[in-house]
Amino acid sequence: MAVSPQTRQQPQSLKALMGVRDLILGGSARPGERLSEVAVAERLGISRTPIRAALARLEQEGLLELIPSGGYAVRGFAREEVIDAIELRGVLEGTAARLAAERGVPPGRMRAVKELVRALDETVRDRPEDMEFDRYVELNAAFHEALAGLSGSETIRREIERVTRLPFASPSAFLDKQADVPAFRQSLLVGQAQHKAIINAIELREGGRAEALAREHARLARQNLEYVIEEDRSLLRRVPALALVGE
Repeated sequence: MAVSPQTRQQPQSLKALMGVRDLILGGSARPGERLSEVAVAERLGISRTPIRAALARLEQEGLLELIPSGGYAVRGFAREEVIDAIELRGVLEGTAARLAAERGVPPGRMRAVKELVRALDETVRDRPEDMEFDRYVELNAAFHEALAGLSGSETIRREIERVTRLPFASPSAFLDKQADVPAFRQSLLVGQAQHKAIINAIELREGGRAEALAREHARLARQNLEYVIEEDRSLLRRVPALALVGE
């Protein structure tokens, strides 16, 4: 069977998007730096057409900004902007949780998300040093992806996906960088208790409670950001994307 040009192009488009995003969040491009389409294409070994599309997409996501002379430059973010993005994710996840409770969740989906919560329970231990940290990070991302789709609203799911691409708004922001911080690991016990409470509220069809719990849960990402910036400056070297965040 012949492969259409569009099908052949999809992997290159995804590779370009992920490659450019990694350049920005990996610290290879600084705030205000102009990204040359030609230079980026050469660096990533990808043709200019998918790079051009990736740059436009990342401008829509907010990681890049158009510059008067043409092309794109890496955006810098005020701390308040990052906090706003976290708050917005909380609003959207709260809405997703409320709608799921009000509309009801198909039994198969509910079983799947409860299995994720059970698996997360197995990674969390009373002593922070005993936690299965890498597994927690993986399952936490899966939980939030499932939560975004529980209401059956593609609009809500898509907007949650969009906002979590912003620097540090993701539920897993900093998780893989703070594996050796006992105080941070201890906070995961709170996060897991919130996971369980959110799903319990949805299952009991308590929409207002589910929404409030999900919004409060999202604020853990804000606590993580403030901890790194204000309490543990050593992590700045391990999180290159923090260069994008100003005061």
